[in-house]
Amino acid sequence: MSADILAAGGKPSPSMGVETRNDNNGDLVTATEEQSLQRGLHERHLSMLGIAGAIGTGLFLGLGQSVQTGGPLGALLGYATVGLVVCAVQFALGEVAALLPVTGAFVRHAEFLVDPAWGFAIGWNLVYGNILSIPSEITAICVLFEFWTDINPSLWIMIFIVLTTVVGLCFVRVFGEVEFWFALLKILLVVFLIILGLVINLGGVPGTERIGFRYWKDPGPFVEYIASGSWGQFLGYWSVMTSAVFSFAGVESIAMAAAETRNPARAIPKACKNVFIRILVFYILAILIVGMLVRSDDERLNDQSGAAGQSPFVIAASAAGIPAIPSVVNAVVITSAWSASNQSLLAGTRVLYGLALKRQAPRIFLRTTAWGVPYVCVLFFTCFMFLSFMSLSNGAMTVFWWLVDLTAAGVLISWASILLNHIRLRLAMKKQGIPIEKLPWHNSWTFYSSCAGLFMTLLILLTGGFRVFTRGNWDPVGFVSSYLDIPLVTAAYLIWKFVKKTKIVPLAEIPLQDAFRKSEEDHEVVTA
Repeated sequence: MSADILAAGGKPSPSMGVETRNDNNGDLVTATEEQSLQRGLHERHLSMLGIAGAIGTGLFLGLGQSVQTGGPLGALLGYATVGLVVCAVQFALGEVAALLPVTGAFVRHAEFLVDPAWGFAIGWNLVYGNILSIPSEITAICVLFEFWTDINPSLWIMIFIVLTTVVGLCFVRVFGEVEFWFALLKILLVVFLIILGLVINLGGVPGTERIGFRYWKDPGPFVEYIASGSWGQFLGYWSVMTSAVFSFAGVESIAMAAAETRNPARAIPKACKNVFIRILVFYILAILIVGMLVRSDDERLNDQSGAAGQSPFVIAASAAGIPAIPSVVNAVVITSAWSASNQSLLAGTRVLYGLALKRQAPRIFLRTTAWGVPYVCVLFFTCFMFLSFMSLSNGAMTVFWWLVDLTAAGVLISWASILLNHIRLRLAMKKQGIPIEKLPWHNSWTFYSSCAGLFMTLLILLTGGFRVFTRGNWDPVGFVSSYLDIPLVTAAYLIWKFVKKTKIVPLAEIPLQDAFRKSEEDHEVVTA
């Protein structure tokens, strides 16, 4: 079977274009993906995709741990700091994706703007991370169901493997609708919990007294973490900031299916801006309310069950005598976990498809259904979903979670790549004398925010496991979990660079004129 037929899932397709000529030219949006994929996602889907990806178990269950290690003010400052980095990431992604709306988003941008070997490295890093992320979310669902029933978890594992695969094989608009309603459900719960938290805090529940900022005075606004004094308080703040990165993880998934989005040059930038504002407001308000509701030294925050009992909102509601809240939170967290598995499937399969387009993965992954879904990619990921059954063995589960922890740094590597892509785009435009006004979407300050964001992202990446370097806290497993991803990505980059003899693309040779010409031909110029 010819490569052209293979690319279209058994249907004749146009020339492979860029893949058969050059790994680095302006025709980045290939004929294959334009022929094989269908634009089923709308602007409203993209906005909710980012929200669905970032509002999950980290917000509903994880904020308490941030307050415990950093204190109410330390946690608030940590999330605000990372929120500014997310702002830089979102606007950088929006500017580049509006010009280059391709499947795989920043992975394909990296090979076009930086080095094909770098695109290969971060692409396979994302595939690996999402392969492990899906079964981890399905495992989390099993734990959450144990809050209500002791039915054999094998049943829940099979049900959600089937559901996730079915959604993944459906027309991409079905996925968009599922995630749209899940995101709406999450937003409603967040708004409800914030309002409920304010009511409880102000003494609005009969039989309770006003709390106000009492816990900011005793035990205090900051927590001394590992060390004592101001240094210990700073470390508490920094530990919150590193965990906050993973709470915000998922916002970068907006552009992964750009080739399946209607009018991506308009939809992606608008979604990036809207998602950033909504998520930042939700998280900042939520962490503020949590810091007012629960003491940073409350022992109930140590609950490691993974169920609703560890949620600071549940702790506050239980103390106020509102018994129904735990079940409500648990139900929505289950939908959050399944939503996260769907997001990982979409991101992972589209990155794998993008790698196959560039001959960095087997060409069989280019097969698509008649409705434009890369079904071989979906089935490949489905095979790894059965790793969820490792949760039935305690020993294997320990190893499994350790493997999942290895992917944590991948979030920061992805953000760093997005920011680097944007910096390279702006520098190349300056080198080639192209004004920024030619970009489909641009902002005058984003080059500087990308530079600052890249510095902060790398700093957090390199210091994320700082605890293991402090006296008496050395943990080889923690060290490997925090830092193994760095040499893995570096090795992938160097191996592909050596095998394919790739080079960092000189700024003057990045074919931006072709990219701008195609953007203008598509009539997708938008304003900021």
